[in-house]
Amino acid sequence: MNVLVINCGSSTIKYQLINTDDQQALAAGSVERIGMADAVLSHQPQGREKVRVTGEILDHIQAIEYTLAILLSPQYGVIRDTSEIDAVGHRVVHGGEKFSGSVILTDEVMAQIRECIELAPLHNPHNVRGIEACQRLMPKVPEVAVFDTAFHQTMPDYAYMYALPWKLYERHAIRRYGFHGTSHGWVAARTAELLGKPISSLKMVTCHLGNGCSIAAVDGGKSVDTSMGFTPLEGLVMGTRSGDIDPAIILHVIGKEDLNVHEATALLNKHSGMLGLSGVSGDMREIEAQVEAGDPKAKLALRVYCYRIRKYIAAYAGAMGGLDTIVFTAGVGENSSLVRRLSCEGLTFMGVELDDTLNGIRSKTGRVISTNTSKVKVVVMPTNEELAIALETARLVAPLRG
Repeated sequence: MNVLVINCGSSTIKYQLINTDDQQALAAGSVERIGMADAVLSHQPQGREKVRVTGEILDHIQAIEYTLAILLSPQYGVIRDTSEIDAVGHRVVHGGEKFSGSVILTDEVMAQIRECIELAPLHNPHNVRGIEACQRLMPKVPEVAVFDTAFHQTMPDYAYMYALPWKLYERHAIRRYGFHGTSHGWVAARTAELLGKPISSLKMVTCHLGNGCSIAAVDGGKSVDTSMGFTPLEGLVMGTRSGDIDPAIILHVIGKEDLNVHEATALLNKHSGMLGLSGVSGDMREIEAQVEAGDPKAKLALRVYCYRIRKYIAAYAGAMGGLDTIVFTAGVGENSSLVRRLSCEGLTFMGVELDDTLNGIRSKTGRVISTNTSKVKVVVMPTNEELAIALETARLVAPLRG
Protein backbone atom coordinates (compact mmCIF):
# COMPACT_ATOMS: atom_id res chain seq x y z
CA MET A 1 0.00 0.00 0.00
CA ASN A 2 1.28 3.48 -0.90
CA VAL A 3 0.64 5.94 1.93
CA LEU A 4 1.29 9.67 1.62
CA VAL A 5 2.37 10.95 5.05
CA ILE A 6 1.72 14.65 5.66
CA ASN A 7 3.05 16.81 8.51
CA CYS A 8 1.77 20.40 8.29
CA GLY A 9 3.18 23.39 10.13
CA SER A 10 2.26 27.06 9.93
CA SER A 11 4.44 27.73 6.87
CA THR A 12 5.81 24.26 6.08
CA ILE A 13 4.68 20.86 4.90
CA LYS A 14 6.83 17.76 5.22
CA TYR A 15 5.83 14.69 3.21
CA GLN A 16 6.83 11.13 2.43
CA LEU A 17 5.27 8.63 0.05
CA ILE A 18 5.87 5.25 1.68
CA ASN A 19 5.25 1.76 0.35
CA THR A 20 4.13 -0.02 3.51
CA ASP A 21 4.68 -3.46 1.97
CA ASP A 22 8.47 -3.08 1.91
CA GLN A 23 8.52 -0.08 4.30
CA GLN A 24 10.51 2.04 1.83
CA ALA A 25 10.05 5.74 1.16
CA LEU A 26 9.49 6.21 -2.57
CA ALA A 27 10.00 9.95 -2.14
CA ALA A 28 10.39 12.49 0.64
CA GLY A 29 10.40 16.25 0.74
CA SER A 30 9.12 19.50 2.13
CA VAL A 31 7.51 22.78 1.18
CA GLU A 32 8.83 25.75 3.14
CA ARG A 33 7.90 29.44 3.37
CA ILE A 34 4.25 28.82 2.42
CA GLY A 35 2.47 32.13 1.86
CA MET A 36 5.57 33.85 0.49
CA ALA A 37 6.86 34.67 -2.97
CA ASP A 38 10.09 32.73 -2.39
CA ALA A 39 8.62 29.44 -1.18
CA VAL A 40 10.84 26.38 -1.61
CA LEU A 41 9.86 22.81 -2.53
CA SER A 42 12.57 20.23 -1.84
CA HIS A 43 11.96 16.75 -3.29
CA GLN A 44 14.05 13.59 -2.94
CA PRO A 45 12.95 10.66 -5.12
CA GLN A 46 14.31 7.30 -4.00
CA GLY A 47 17.70 6.62 -5.60
CA ARG A 48 17.82 9.91 -7.49
CA GLU A 49 19.18 13.40 -6.98
CA LYS A 50 17.39 15.91 -4.79
CA VAL A 51 15.32 18.55 -6.59
CA ARG A 52 14.76 22.11 -5.35
CA VAL A 53 12.09 24.39 -6.83
CA THR A 54 11.37 27.98 -5.77
CA GLY A 55 8.33 30.15 -6.46
CA GLU A 56 5.20 31.65 -4.97
CA ILE A 57 3.05 29.23 -2.96
CA LEU A 58 0.10 31.05 -1.45
CA ASP A 59 -1.43 28.50 0.93
CA HIS A 60 -1.50 24.88 2.08
CA ILE A 61 -3.82 23.82 -0.75
CA GLN A 62 -1.36 25.10 -3.33
CA ALA A 63 1.51 23.47 -1.41
CA ILE A 64 -0.25 20.08 -1.57
CA GLU A 65 -0.97 20.68 -5.27
CA TYR A 66 2.74 21.26 -5.88
CA THR A 67 3.60 18.16 -3.84
CA LEU A 68 1.24 15.99 -5.89
CA ALA A 69 2.52 17.54 -9.12
CA ILE A 70 6.14 16.67 -8.39
CA LEU A 71 5.20 13.16 -7.22
CA LEU A 72 3.52 12.73 -10.64
CA SER A 73 6.22 14.52 -12.64
CA PRO A 74 7.65 12.48 -15.56
CA GLN A 75 11.12 13.69 -14.63
CA TYR A 76 11.07 13.64 -10.83
CA GLY A 77 7.96 11.66 -9.93
CA VAL A 78 7.52 8.19 -8.50
CA ILE A 79 3.88 7.51 -9.46
CA ARG A 80 1.87 8.03 -12.65
CA ASP A 81 -1.54 8.83 -11.19
CA THR A 82 -3.01 9.90 -7.85
CA SER A 83 -4.94 6.61 -7.86
CA GLU A 84 -1.62 5.03 -6.87
CA ILE A 85 -1.91 6.84 -3.52
CA ASP A 86 -3.94 4.39 -1.46
CA ALA A 87 -4.27 6.50 1.69
CA VAL A 88 -3.06 9.66 3.39
CA GLY A 89 -1.75 9.67 6.96
CA HIS A 90 -1.68 12.98 8.84
CA ARG A 91 0.36 13.85 11.89
CA VAL A 92 -1.97 15.70 14.27
CA VAL A 93 -0.29 17.16 17.33
CA HIS A 94 -3.13 17.19 19.85
CA GLY A 95 -6.04 14.79 20.28
CA GLY A 96 -6.89 15.85 23.84
CA GLU A 97 -8.81 13.25 25.81
CA LYS A 98 -10.94 12.44 22.79
CA PHE A 99 -8.47 10.20 20.97
CA SER A 100 -6.50 7.33 22.48
CA GLY A 101 -5.50 5.98 19.07
CA SER A 102 -5.36 6.75 15.37
CA VAL A 103 -8.66 7.20 13.53
CA ILE A 104 -10.03 7.34 10.00
CA LEU A 105 -11.03 10.92 9.25
CA THR A 106 -14.75 11.63 9.05
CA ASP A 107 -16.79 14.80 9.46
CA GLU A 108 -17.34 13.92 13.11
CA VAL A 109 -13.64 13.32 13.72
CA MET A 110 -12.76 16.61 12.01
CA ALA A 111 -15.18 18.45 14.29
CA GLN A 112 -13.51 16.87 17.34
CA ILE A 113 -10.03 17.79 16.08
CA ARG A 114 -11.19 21.39 15.67
CA GLU A 115 -12.42 21.31 19.27
CA CYS A 116 -8.83 20.49 20.31
CA ILE A 117 -7.47 23.62 18.63
CA GLU A 118 -7.65 25.58 21.89
CA LEU A 119 -5.30 22.99 23.44
CA ALA A 120 -2.74 23.38 20.63
CA PRO A 121 -3.38 26.73 18.91
CA LEU A 122 0.12 26.77 17.39
CA HIS A 123 -0.20 23.33 15.78
CA ASN A 124 -3.68 21.90 15.28
CA PRO A 125 -4.98 24.69 12.98
CA HIS A 126 -2.21 23.91 10.50
CA ASN A 127 -2.80 20.17 10.80
CA VAL A 128 -6.46 20.84 9.94
CA ARG A 129 -5.47 22.94 6.91
CA GLY A 130 -3.36 20.08 5.59
CA ILE A 131 -6.21 17.61 6.03
CA GLU A 132 -8.69 19.92 4.31
CA ALA A 133 -6.29 20.47 1.41
CA CYS A 134 -5.85 16.73 0.87
CA GLN A 135 -9.59 16.11 1.13
CA ARG A 136 -10.23 18.74 -1.50
CA LEU A 137 -7.54 17.47 -3.90
CA MET A 138 -8.00 13.73 -3.28
CA PRO A 139 -11.65 13.36 -2.22
CA LYS A 140 -11.83 9.60 -2.80
CA VAL A 141 -8.62 8.71 -0.95
CA PRO A 142 -9.15 7.57 2.69
CA GLU A 143 -7.31 9.65 5.28
CA VAL A 144 -6.15 8.89 8.81
CA ALA A 145 -5.18 11.11 11.75
CA VAL A 146 -2.31 9.91 13.94
CA PHE A 147 -2.03 11.90 17.18
CA ASP A 148 1.15 12.81 19.06
CA THR A 149 -0.77 12.65 22.32
CA ALA A 150 -2.60 9.33 21.83
CA PHE A 151 0.16 7.01 23.11
CA HIS A 152 0.13 8.78 26.47
CA GLN A 153 -3.61 8.40 27.06
CA THR A 154 -2.83 5.26 29.11
CA MET A 155 -1.33 7.39 31.90
CA PRO A 156 -3.14 6.99 35.23
CA ASP A 157 -4.95 10.02 36.62
CA TYR A 158 -2.43 10.50 39.43
CA ALA A 159 0.28 10.94 36.77
CA TYR A 160 -1.57 13.34 34.49
CA MET A 161 -3.41 15.59 36.97
CA TYR A 162 -1.87 18.84 38.23
CA ALA A 163 -2.41 20.07 41.80
CA LEU A 164 -4.58 22.97 40.64
CA PRO A 165 -8.23 23.76 41.39
CA TRP A 166 -10.42 20.98 39.96
CA LYS A 167 -12.55 23.51 38.10
CA LEU A 168 -9.61 24.25 35.77
CA TYR A 169 -9.65 20.64 34.61
CA GLU A 170 -13.42 20.71 34.16
CA ARG A 171 -13.52 24.06 32.37
CA HIS A 172 -10.29 24.05 30.38
CA ALA A 173 -9.06 20.42 30.34
CA ILE A 174 -5.86 21.39 32.16
CA ARG A 175 -3.85 18.18 32.64
CA ARG A 176 -0.72 16.45 31.39
CA TYR A 177 -1.08 15.17 27.81
CA GLY A 178 2.46 14.45 26.68
CA PHE A 179 3.84 14.58 23.15
CA HIS A 180 6.19 12.69 20.82
CA GLY A 181 3.89 9.72 21.43
CA THR A 182 4.34 8.27 17.95
CA SER A 183 8.10 8.22 18.47
CA HIS A 184 7.98 6.80 22.00
CA GLY A 185 5.62 4.03 20.93
CA TRP A 186 7.70 3.20 17.85
CA VAL A 187 11.08 2.92 19.60
CA ALA A 188 9.61 0.98 22.52
CA ALA A 189 8.21 -1.66 20.15
CA ARG A 190 11.41 -1.81 18.06
CA THR A 191 13.55 -2.14 21.20
CA ALA A 192 11.52 -5.10 22.43
CA GLU A 193 12.08 -6.74 19.03
CA LEU A 194 15.82 -5.99 19.21
CA LEU A 195 16.09 -7.55 22.67
CA GLY A 196 13.96 -10.52 21.65
CA LYS A 197 11.54 -10.03 24.53
CA PRO A 198 7.79 -9.44 24.66
CA ILE A 199 7.13 -5.76 25.22
CA SER A 200 4.62 -6.70 27.91
CA SER A 201 7.52 -7.91 30.07
CA LEU A 202 9.66 -4.74 29.86
CA LYS A 203 9.92 -1.57 31.91
CA MET A 204 11.51 1.07 29.67
CA VAL A 205 12.47 4.71 29.82
CA THR A 206 12.43 6.11 26.29
CA CYS A 207 14.38 9.33 25.73
CA HIS A 208 13.38 11.33 22.63
CA LEU A 209 16.16 13.92 22.39
CA GLY A 210 15.98 16.33 19.47
CA ASN A 211 15.45 20.08 19.39
CA GLY A 212 12.35 19.22 21.41
CA CYS A 213 12.96 16.61 24.10
CA SER A 214 10.78 14.31 26.16
CA ILE A 215 11.08 11.17 28.24
CA ALA A 216 8.42 8.52 28.77
CA ALA A 217 8.01 5.75 31.31
CA VAL A 218 6.77 2.76 29.29
CA ASP A 219 5.62 -0.18 31.37
CA GLY A 220 4.55 -3.27 29.45
CA GLY A 221 4.30 -1.26 26.23
CA LYS A 222 2.05 1.42 27.73
CA SER A 223 2.96 4.97 28.67
CA VAL A 224 2.50 5.52 32.40
CA ASP A 225 4.17 8.93 32.63
CA THR A 226 5.95 11.45 30.41
CA SER A 227 7.92 14.64 30.89
CA MET A 228 6.02 17.00 28.57
CA GLY A 229 2.78 18.24 30.04
CA PHE A 230 -0.18 20.40 29.05
CA THR A 231 2.14 21.80 26.38
CA PRO A 232 5.50 20.66 24.95
CA LEU A 233 7.26 23.20 27.22
CA GLU A 234 7.42 21.12 30.41
CA GLY A 235 10.10 18.62 31.32
CA LEU A 236 13.63 18.35 29.95
CA VAL A 237 15.90 21.19 28.93
CA MET A 238 15.51 21.54 25.16
CA GLY A 239 17.13 23.42 22.29
CA THR A 240 15.26 26.68 22.94
CA ARG A 241 12.62 25.66 25.54
CA SER A 242 13.20 25.95 29.27
CA GLY A 243 11.63 22.71 30.44
CA ASP A 244 10.80 22.53 34.16
CA ILE A 245 11.09 25.80 36.09
CA ASP A 246 9.48 27.33 39.16
CA PRO A 247 6.22 28.83 37.78
CA ALA A 248 6.67 31.90 39.98
CA ILE A 249 9.77 32.82 37.97
CA ILE A 250 7.51 33.79 35.06
CA LEU A 251 5.43 36.12 37.21
CA HIS A 252 8.61 37.64 38.63
CA VAL A 253 10.23 38.16 35.22
CA ILE A 254 7.05 39.57 33.67
CA GLY A 255 7.10 42.27 36.34
CA LYS A 256 10.83 42.95 36.26
CA GLU A 257 11.17 42.95 32.46
CA ASP A 258 7.76 44.47 31.72
CA LEU A 259 6.76 41.60 29.43
CA ASN A 260 3.33 40.79 28.07
CA VAL A 261 2.00 37.23 27.79
CA HIS A 262 3.21 36.78 24.20
CA GLU A 263 6.70 38.00 25.06
CA ALA A 264 6.87 35.72 28.11
CA THR A 265 5.73 32.78 25.97
CA ALA A 266 8.45 33.54 23.40
CA LEU A 267 11.05 33.83 26.17
CA LEU A 268 10.26 30.33 27.44
CA ASN A 269 9.81 28.65 24.06
CA LYS A 270 12.30 30.37 21.74
CA HIS A 271 15.02 32.00 23.84
CA SER A 272 15.60 29.58 26.72
CA GLY A 273 16.92 26.02 26.97
CA MET A 274 20.40 25.35 25.60
CA LEU A 275 20.35 28.59 23.63
CA GLY A 276 19.54 30.65 26.69
CA LEU A 277 22.00 28.89 28.98
CA SER A 278 24.94 28.79 26.58
CA GLY A 279 24.39 32.03 24.71
CA VAL A 280 25.71 30.09 21.72
CA SER A 281 23.06 27.95 20.09
CA GLY A 282 20.20 25.54 20.62
CA ASP A 283 21.94 23.04 18.32
CA MET A 284 23.72 20.31 20.28
CA ARG A 285 26.40 19.97 17.61
CA GLU A 286 27.42 23.60 18.11
CA ILE A 287 27.22 23.23 21.89
CA GLU A 288 29.55 20.22 21.80
CA ALA A 289 31.99 22.11 19.57
CA GLN A 290 32.07 24.95 22.10
CA VAL A 291 32.52 22.46 24.95
CA GLU A 292 35.52 21.07 23.09
CA ALA A 293 36.84 24.62 22.74
CA GLY A 294 36.55 25.12 26.50
CA ASP A 295 33.54 27.48 26.64
CA PRO A 296 32.39 27.46 30.31
CA LYS A 297 28.76 28.39 29.56
CA ALA A 298 28.49 25.63 26.95
CA LYS A 299 29.94 23.16 29.45
CA LEU A 300 27.41 24.19 32.07
CA ALA A 301 24.52 24.04 29.58
CA LEU A 302 25.50 20.48 28.62
CA ARG A 303 25.73 19.45 32.27
CA VAL A 304 22.32 20.93 33.09
CA TYR A 305 20.82 19.20 30.03
CA CYS A 306 22.20 15.75 30.90
CA TYR A 307 21.56 16.09 34.64
CA ARG A 308 17.87 16.69 33.92
CA ILE A 309 17.75 13.57 31.70
CA ARG A 310 19.46 11.47 34.38
CA LYS A 311 17.09 12.75 37.07
CA TYR A 312 14.03 11.82 34.99
CA ILE A 313 15.40 8.35 34.18
CA ALA A 314 15.88 7.59 37.87
CA ALA A 315 12.50 9.08 38.78
CA TYR A 316 10.67 6.99 36.19
CA ALA A 317 12.47 3.85 37.31
CA GLY A 318 11.02 4.56 40.75
CA ALA A 319 7.58 5.27 39.30
CA MET A 320 7.55 1.90 37.54
CA GLY A 321 9.11 -0.02 40.41
CA GLY A 322 12.09 -1.08 38.32
CA LEU A 323 13.85 -0.62 35.01
CA ASP A 324 14.94 -3.02 32.28
CA THR A 325 15.92 -0.70 29.43
CA ILE A 326 16.91 2.88 28.66
CA VAL A 327 16.33 3.90 25.03
CA PHE A 328 17.89 6.92 23.31
CA THR A 329 16.34 8.22 20.08
CA ALA A 330 15.90 11.27 17.79
CA GLY A 331 18.64 13.59 16.49
CA VAL A 332 20.63 14.11 19.69
CA GLY A 333 19.77 10.77 21.28
CA GLU A 334 20.85 8.82 18.22
CA ASN A 335 23.98 10.80 17.36
CA SER A 336 25.57 12.21 20.52
CA SER A 337 27.67 9.65 22.37
CA LEU A 338 28.67 12.43 24.80
CA VAL A 339 25.06 13.16 25.79
CA ARG A 340 24.35 9.45 26.24
CA ARG A 341 27.45 8.99 28.41
CA LEU A 342 26.78 12.00 30.63
CA SER A 343 23.09 11.07 30.96
CA CYS A 344 23.98 7.58 32.21
CA GLU A 345 26.71 8.76 34.60
CA GLY A 346 25.83 8.03 38.20
CA LEU A 347 23.23 5.38 37.34
CA THR A 348 25.49 2.44 38.16
CA PHE A 349 23.58 2.00 41.43
CA MET A 350 20.59 1.00 39.25
CA GLY A 351 22.65 -1.50 37.30
CA VAL A 352 23.45 0.74 34.30
CA GLU A 353 26.85 0.02 32.77
CA LEU A 354 27.62 1.78 29.49
CA ASP A 355 30.15 0.23 27.11
CA ASP A 356 32.27 3.18 25.95
CA THR A 357 33.36 1.42 22.75
CA LEU A 358 29.82 0.48 21.73
CA ASN A 359 28.55 3.92 22.70
CA GLY A 360 31.12 5.55 20.41
CA ILE A 361 30.07 3.61 17.31
CA ARG A 362 27.92 5.59 14.86
CA SER A 363 25.24 3.55 13.16
CA LYS A 364 21.78 4.02 11.66
CA THR A 365 20.53 0.73 13.07
CA GLY A 366 19.20 -0.11 16.52
CA ARG A 367 21.88 -1.40 18.87
CA VAL A 368 22.70 -2.18 22.49
CA ILE A 369 25.44 0.09 23.92
CA SER A 370 25.60 -1.28 27.47
CA THR A 371 28.00 -3.98 28.70
CA ASN A 372 27.07 -7.64 28.70
CA THR A 373 26.89 -7.53 32.49
CA SER A 374 24.70 -4.43 32.70
CA LYS A 375 21.45 -5.26 34.50
CA VAL A 376 19.73 -2.42 32.64
CA LYS A 377 20.16 -2.56 28.88
CA VAL A 378 20.95 0.76 27.19
CA VAL A 379 19.80 0.97 23.58
CA VAL A 380 20.08 3.44 20.73
CA MET A 381 17.02 3.05 18.51
CA PRO A 382 16.40 5.28 15.47
CA THR A 383 12.93 6.74 15.40
CA ASN A 384 10.85 6.80 12.24
CA GLU A 385 7.64 8.69 12.91
CA GLU A 386 6.76 8.86 9.22
CA LEU A 387 6.92 5.08 8.81
CA ALA A 388 4.97 4.66 12.06
CA ILE A 389 2.23 6.95 10.70
CA ALA A 390 2.22 5.11 7.37
CA LEU A 391 1.87 1.69 9.00
CA GLU A 392 -0.89 2.93 11.32
CA THR A 393 -2.71 4.38 8.32
CA ALA A 394 -2.37 1.16 6.35
CA ARG A 395 -3.65 -0.87 9.32
CA LEU A 396 -6.82 1.21 9.58
CA VAL A 397 -7.45 1.52 5.86
CA ALA A 398 -6.82 -2.15 4.95
CA PRO A 399 -10.32 -3.35 6.03
CA LEU A 400 -11.89 -0.70 3.78
CA ARG A 401 -10.16 -2.17 0.74
CA GLY A 402 -11.84 -5.56 1.15
